[in-house]
Amino acid sequence: MDRIEEIFKIKDVKPTAVRIVVLRYLLEQKKAQSLKDIEVGLDQSDRSSIFRTLKTFEDHKVIHSIEDGSGMTKYAVCVEGCNCDPEDLHYHFYCTSCEMTFCLLDHPIPLVNLPNNFKMAQANMVIKGLCDKCNQ
Repeated sequence: MDRIEEIFKIKDVKPTAVRIVVLRYLLEQKKAQSLKDIEVGLDQSDRSSIFRTLKTFEDHKVIHSIEDGSGMTKYAVCVEGCNCDPEDLHYHFYCTSCEMTFCLLDHPIPLVNLPNNFKMAQANMVIKGLCDKCNQ
Protein backbone atom coordinates (compact mmCIF):
# COMPACT_ATOMS: atom_id res chain seq x y z
CA MET A 1 0.00 0.00 0.00
CA ASP A 2 1.46 3.38 -0.94
CA ARG A 3 1.47 6.40 1.37
CA ILE A 4 -1.55 8.07 -0.24
CA GLU A 5 -3.70 4.93 0.06
CA GLU A 6 -2.56 4.52 3.66
CA ILE A 7 -3.50 8.11 4.57
CA PHE A 8 -6.95 7.70 3.01
CA LYS A 9 -7.49 4.46 4.89
CA ILE A 10 -6.30 5.80 8.27
CA LYS A 11 -8.28 9.04 7.94
CA ASP A 12 -11.36 7.28 6.53
CA VAL A 13 -11.49 9.32 3.32
CA LYS A 14 -12.83 7.87 0.08
CA PRO A 15 -10.13 8.15 -2.60
CA THR A 16 -11.39 9.96 -5.69
CA ALA A 17 -9.32 11.11 -8.66
CA VAL A 18 -9.25 14.75 -7.49
CA ARG A 19 -8.44 13.80 -3.88
CA ILE A 20 -5.56 11.61 -4.98
CA VAL A 21 -4.10 14.35 -7.20
CA VAL A 22 -4.46 17.05 -4.50
CA LEU A 23 -2.95 14.88 -1.76
CA ARG A 24 -0.07 13.79 -4.00
CA TYR A 25 0.63 17.47 -4.81
CA LEU A 26 0.55 18.53 -1.14
CA LEU A 27 2.84 15.67 -0.11
CA GLU A 28 5.41 16.78 -2.71
CA GLN A 29 5.59 20.34 -1.31
CA LYS A 30 8.17 21.59 1.18
CA LYS A 31 5.97 24.47 2.36
CA ALA A 32 2.30 25.14 3.06
CA GLN A 33 0.22 25.90 -0.03
CA SER A 34 -2.61 28.35 -0.63
CA LEU A 35 -5.64 27.46 -2.74
CA LYS A 36 -4.12 29.61 -5.49
CA ASP A 37 -0.77 27.75 -5.25
CA ILE A 38 -2.58 24.43 -5.59
CA GLU A 39 -4.65 25.70 -8.52
CA VAL A 40 -1.49 26.77 -10.36
CA GLY A 41 0.23 23.46 -9.56
CA LEU A 42 -2.80 21.45 -10.69
CA ASP A 43 -3.97 23.32 -13.75
CA GLN A 44 -6.12 20.36 -14.85
CA SER A 45 -8.37 20.66 -11.75
CA ASP A 46 -10.95 23.37 -11.19
CA ARG A 47 -10.96 25.68 -8.16
CA SER A 48 -14.24 24.44 -6.69
CA SER A 49 -13.16 20.77 -6.79
CA ILE A 50 -9.85 21.64 -5.14
CA PHE A 51 -11.60 23.73 -2.47
CA ARG A 52 -14.13 20.97 -1.69
CA THR A 53 -11.26 18.48 -1.48
CA LEU A 54 -9.34 20.73 0.94
CA LYS A 55 -12.46 21.09 3.11
CA THR A 56 -12.95 17.31 3.17
CA PHE A 57 -9.26 16.81 4.02
CA GLU A 58 -9.47 19.37 6.82
CA ASP A 59 -12.66 17.80 8.23
CA HIS A 60 -10.93 14.39 8.29
CA LYS A 61 -7.65 15.84 9.64
CA VAL A 62 -5.63 14.89 6.57
CA ILE A 63 -4.42 18.50 6.40
CA HIS A 64 -4.41 21.53 8.65
CA SER A 65 -4.97 25.14 7.70
CA ILE A 66 -2.68 28.01 8.60
CA GLU A 67 -3.59 31.67 8.96
CA ASP A 68 -0.15 33.23 8.56
CA GLY A 69 -1.18 36.87 8.31
CA SER A 70 -0.67 37.00 4.53
CA GLY A 71 -4.40 37.18 3.87
CA MET A 72 -4.48 33.70 2.31
CA THR A 73 -5.21 30.49 4.18
CA LYS A 74 -2.52 27.92 3.55
CA TYR A 75 -2.68 24.15 3.88
CA ALA A 76 -0.20 21.46 4.88
CA VAL A 77 -0.50 17.69 5.28
CA CYS A 78 -0.73 16.53 8.88
CA VAL A 79 2.31 14.51 9.86
CA GLU A 80 2.08 10.86 10.80
CA GLY A 81 0.41 10.42 14.17
CA CYS A 82 -1.07 13.92 14.08
CA ASN A 83 -4.78 14.25 14.72
CA CYS A 84 -4.69 18.05 14.80
CA ASP A 85 -5.60 17.86 18.46
CA PRO A 86 -4.29 20.68 20.66
CA GLU A 87 -1.26 18.61 21.67
CA ASP A 88 -0.38 18.07 17.99
CA LEU A 89 -0.31 21.78 17.09
CA HIS A 90 2.98 23.36 16.09
CA TYR A 91 4.44 26.75 15.21
CA HIS A 92 4.57 28.04 11.66
CA PHE A 93 7.13 30.36 10.09
CA TYR A 94 6.14 32.98 7.51
CA CYS A 95 8.94 34.51 5.43
CA THR A 96 8.23 38.19 4.89
CA SER A 97 10.46 38.21 1.78
CA CYS A 98 9.43 35.18 -0.31
CA GLU A 99 6.02 34.86 1.43
CA MET A 100 6.42 31.13 2.01
CA THR A 101 4.95 29.47 5.10
CA PHE A 102 6.71 26.52 6.74
CA CYS A 103 5.53 24.08 9.41
CA LEU A 104 7.96 23.92 12.34
CA LEU A 105 7.09 20.38 13.34
CA ASP A 106 9.78 20.11 16.02
CA HIS A 107 8.29 23.06 17.90
CA PRO A 108 4.90 22.22 19.45
CA ILE A 109 2.62 24.97 20.68
CA PRO A 110 2.52 24.77 24.49
CA LEU A 111 -0.83 23.85 26.02
CA VAL A 112 -2.57 26.75 27.70
CA ASN A 113 -4.57 26.21 30.86
CA LEU A 114 -7.88 27.82 29.99
CA PRO A 115 -10.49 28.92 32.54
CA ASN A 116 -13.24 26.44 33.46
CA ASN A 117 -15.76 25.76 30.69
CA PHE A 118 -13.48 27.23 27.99
CA LYS A 119 -12.66 24.87 25.12
CA MET A 120 -9.95 25.55 22.57
CA ALA A 121 -11.01 24.88 18.99
CA GLN A 122 -7.71 25.83 17.39
CA ALA A 123 -4.50 27.74 18.01
CA ASN A 124 -2.30 29.52 15.54
CA MET A 125 1.26 30.54 16.33
CA VAL A 126 3.14 32.22 13.49
CA ILE A 127 6.69 33.49 13.62
CA LYS A 128 7.55 36.04 10.93
CA GLY A 129 10.98 36.84 9.55
CA LEU A 130 13.34 35.66 6.83
CA CYS A 131 13.73 32.01 5.82
CA ASP A 132 17.16 30.47 5.31
CA LYS A 133 17.23 31.28 1.58
CA CYS A 134 16.12 34.91 1.98
CA ASN A 135 18.51 35.52 4.90
CA GLN A 136 21.65 35.03 2.81
